[in-house]
Amino acid sequence: MLVVNWMSARLVSIEPDATLGEALQLTKDYQVSRLVVLDNGKLVGILTDRDLKKANASEAVPPPPEELKRLHEQVKVRDIMTPNPHTAHIHDTLEEAALTMLQRRVGGLPVLDDEGNVVSVITQSDVFRALISLTGITRGGVQFSLEMEDVPGSLKKAADMVRSHGGRVVAILQSYDRVAPGWRRVFMRAKSLDRSQMEQLKEELKTLGHLRYLIDAREHTREIYFK
Repeated sequence: MLVVNWMSARLVSIEPDATLGEALQLTKDYQVSRLVVLDNGKLVGILTDRDLKKANASEAVPPPPEELKRLHEQVKVRDIMTPNPHTAHIHDTLEEAALTMLQRRVGGLPVLDDEGNVVSVITQSDVFRALISLTGITRGGVQFSLEMEDVPGSLKKAADMVRSHGGRVVAILQSYDRVAPGWRRVFMRAKSLDRSQMEQLKEELKTLGHLRYLIDAREHTREIYFK
């Protein structure tokens, strides 16, 4: 999962000497929440929704129109942008970019190519799109969550159990957070399961560990087993 496969297709940039009014108009025209600031093609900053709101007049007590017009014409992008922003590379993994955003508490990163040129932006929304794709939620089916020992072959056993009941595994994710050492949480989504065999499948899965929940998109049911 490389950044180049998930980053925004469109790059919206602005020059540092542009005005606040021009920046506001760009975000409105292109419906974006951040602008990359380029000076002669070189990345010098990023301008976010938060920067614009902070620089713009208070909505609670709006100033006279002439004052607002002056503000939009005189305030420059260079005065309100965040300089030297954190960046991602096109061949970084999406996980690396997401970790940077989380650790640096930013909602997006300019993306650079091998020559150091800004080619796009990777945002939290892009990460959400990737998560949705990975989990397979748009494909429906049944999702199981199991807490099981982290031993070789256990994932295959779970998948084989699902397949033995007519299921087709469309996604498997796992996490080692918030579990005891030597254990892991597994999230599996399957389609085409024989619902008449569901109770038997649940009992079989329980032999591998702790069945935490089962969510059936087709039947609109969810069974939660953990407290």
